Amino acid sequence: MSTGAPTTTTTERHVPKRSLRWRVVDIVVAAVLAVAVGVVFKLWDFAYEPIGAGLGLVLPGSQALVGGVWLLAGPLVAIVVRKPGAALFGEIVAASVEAMLGTQWGWGTLLSGLVQGIGAEIVLALFLYRVWKLPVVMLAGAATGLALGLNDAFRYYAGATASFQVTYVICAVISGVVISGIGSWLLVRALARTGVLSSFAAGREHGRRPRASAA
Repeated sequence: MSTGAPTTTTTERHVPKRSLRWRVVDIVVAAVLAVAVGVVFKLWDFAYEPIGAGLGLVLPGSQALVGGVWLLAGPLVAIVVRKPGAALFGEIVAASVEAMLGTQWGWGTLLSGLVQGIGAEIVLALFLYRVWKLPVVMLAGAATGLALGLNDAFRYYAGATASFQVTYVICAVISGVVISGIGSWLLVRALARTGVLSSFAAGREHGRRPRASAA
């Protein structure tokens, strides 16, 4: 009678090597998500004015607390695609859609998208595009917020007081963490549960888990 244990070579399941190269499905889904968020950007242009003005009256510079809506595209696309350049792609495409639909900032939104996308890319690159836990996404959101705050402070509020600029940058970082970081994380979880992200690791991680069968 044979008592030998089965060899691992016949029982181990082959795990495909992770690739950072973009697939066609990556490009298509990233573009769809970015365009959709670009439309949200445009709609937010209308809501931002009264909300931002109200916050600014309470504390000058605090209007940046709601600027995180314009930062959603980068982390959202990055969490789904998980490839180098995904956050930058998402922000630039979304900003382009916003510009084409018409915005008070014109095509200057592309520069904003570029800077914000780079902010997220720096953080994700530090983790080699391999760690997608909530704290890392929040950190990427904070980086996009910092990019937004500094960019706006120098481009649009160059003549403002130092206290305004500091408040604006701090509020932009907070907004990046909450709206862009946590917000994009929750959006991906919601999308994954519908099954539309089944071709992506994010879809498999956050998708609907089967209920345990009754004993």
